[in-house]
Amino acid sequence: MTSPNIGIAFVPTLPPERLRPLARLAEESGLDEFWVWEDCFKESGIAGAAIALGATESITVGLGIMPAPLRNVALAAMETVTVARAFPGRFLPGIGHGVQHWMGQVGGRVASPLTLLREYAVALRSLLDGEEVTTSGRYVKLDQVKLDWPTEQRLPLLIGGTGPKSLALAGELGDATILGAPLSTEEIADSVRTTRKSADSPDHPVVASLITTTGAGAQERLDAEIPRWFREPGPGMGGAGDAEAIAAAVRELADAGCTSVVIQPTQDEPDLDGLVRFIGREVKPLL
Repeated sequence: MTSPNIGIAFVPTLPPERLRPLARLAEESGLDEFWVWEDCFKESGIAGAAIALGATESITVGLGIMPAPLRNVALAAMETVTVARAFPGRFLPGIGHGVQHWMGQVGGRVASPLTLLREYAVALRSLLDGEEVTTSGRYVKLDQVKLDWPTEQRLPLLIGGTGPKSLALAGELGDATILGAPLSTEEIADSVRTTRKSADSPDHPVVASLITTTGAGAQERLDAEIPRWFREPGPGMGGAGDAEAIAAAVRELADAGCTSVVIQPTQDEPDLDGLVRFIGREVKPLL
């Protein structure tokens, strides 16, 4: 088994002013990745990624995900390359459907989210590659659009999804797949198989989140967190316990095919800084 990259998620229930210090701490603690979200109506994923990148020197910053219905594809391309060129080799942008209820709130919900995501991913990939794009799809329409400042090196484009059709699309069109959370270890293994069936490489990268608790009452806190994501607690749903237990949970996801495991704190995490240090200094050396 190859050790996966390990990161921490900056969940947008945290205020934006926590971004800079937490990103710096993640880097200082030896984590490989720092992930931001773009949940409505909390924080901008692009702005959050830029803040985290500007606060650090070497850690990779991922954005999982930008909702396709929320952003015009040309604007997404412009913002993405602006950040990527300013911090070359350190930014992993991701796109996906977004939460359909939220998309409805902003007038962006479409009849076929899968069609939109396919059109969006194809157009965005071409724009990021510096191509001139003219297309008139069901949802994405561009007329001779070409970026002035594409990245000098090919920028990875990640695609998030949960259902089999979305996972297949992510494997076909994405450079990596971002899985939703929380999923059991078995569900993650099934998702990896689905997305890799349509990917060019059997080693297609897959990013998964692991809701994690440690310290006193860890299992009870984990079991209380899972229902907030409309799932029932059970085996393989997150990780709880000491460094050995969390490392074992991460290894299970790696065995299931995940190449990056992103630690997701609970909403009631009492010591987020301590959790970051714990993952970087105690869990990562065990992997």
